[in-house]
Amino acid sequence: MSFAASVALQGAVYQQLRADVVLHDLVGDAIFDAMPVEAPNGVFVSLGPEDVADAGDMTAAGSRHDFIVSVLSGSDQGAGFAAVKAAAAAVADTLDQAQLVLNKGRLTALWFLRARARRVEKGAARRVDLTFRARIDLG
Repeated sequence: MSFAASVALQGAVYQQLRADVVLHDLVGDAIFDAMPVEAPNGVFVSLGPEDVADAGDMTAAGSRHDFIVSVLSGSDQGAGFAAVKAAAAAVADTLDQAQLVLNKGRLTALWFLRARARRVEKGAARRVDLTFRARIDLG
């Protein structure tokens, strides 16, 4: 197992999100690979936590990555669930089964696992956390 594929996966996911026209129409350039210190206005996307496990076998090393992409309403908190869910659907559409090219390892599968939508910040803001699973061969 190599955690080094995590960096490659994060970069490829970030680029895939930035290149998606539908997502860009919904959030513009508000796609971050780290949560911003201060939330921007409007809806934004942030790459989140990741759990990595060994997925190697007798033929090659490999890893399984469960990672979260969050879609949130911004500091103006004017966006309701409809806007946040629309952006979350665009994230799911662009990542589910995407054929990402990694600079380390080879992505063999990428799929959507689950989503959780909720109110945060005492009900004033909205958040959807989408969890995806990636399988990477390192051999």
